[in-house]
Amino acid sequence: MSANNDTISKTVTVTVLLCVICSVVVSAAAVILKPKQVANKDLDRKTNILAAAGLLQPGKSVDELFAQITTKVVDMETGKFTDAVDGAKFDIQKAAKDPALSKSLSREEDKASIKRQPNYMPVYVVEGNNGALDKIILPVHGYGLWSTLYGFLALEGDLNTVVGLGFYSHAETPGLGGEVDNPAWKAIWPGKKVYANDMQKPELQLIKGKVDASTVNAEYKVDGLSGATLTANGVTNLVQFWMGKNGYAPFLANLRAGDA
Repeated sequence: MSANNDTISKTVTVTVLLCVICSVVVSAAAVILKPKQVANKDLDRKTNILAAAGLLQPGKSVDELFAQITTKVVDMETGKFTDAVDGAKFDIQKAAKDPALSKSLSREEDKASIKRQPNYMPVYVVEGNNGALDKIILPVHGYGLWSTLYGFLALEGDLNTVVGLGFYSHAETPGLGGEVDNPAWKAIWPGKKVYANDMQKPELQLIKGKVDASTVNAEYKVDGLSGATLTANGVTNLVQFWMGKNGYAPFLANLRAGDA
């Protein structure tokens, strides 16, 4: 009986020691790898911003190319630039979960189905050689069929013509809603217009089928996603929300007036 107790005691001791050692190893690995994970996340963010703006170039590093971009922060309440938070470190996903850094949206306001909107949004500005605005890249997000799509919408200096749209995070169905990642579909966006006459009311939208020469107001329309109507509707809704009066429209109006 005593021998059995000794065996059980030793087994428990060895198990506990192994658990402790494994915990220490895992914790140490997490601490050691965290700086690399943060650096990789930042590199991915910069790459997606450059891609949306059409600024990626073979043979040049992401950091070298990103040097032409200035990160700023917009106060979504005032529609003006602010120094209240650090745009390079501000996490919009975390902010949306923090009542101190976001606001709840009513059903009427929440066209993109995001529930809460951050009080601040980082934006990315590209200036020409003369100091005039050349491009601006705006973070956008909204719900599709299965997930929230997070991406960047880039505009020309006229603040109306699309340079590009790209999503860096979503869980839409591969081959259907996941076609938002298809280079051929993304190539349709450059040159499209966001607004017609009312600069507070975006007209840009996805349609069923394809846009062709016979499509009325084709400059405001983008090919739909075959077999993925709900994802397509989600893309339309997120674009129209963020480019509308509850999104960036007041900020863009201030920017046009030189009062941002």
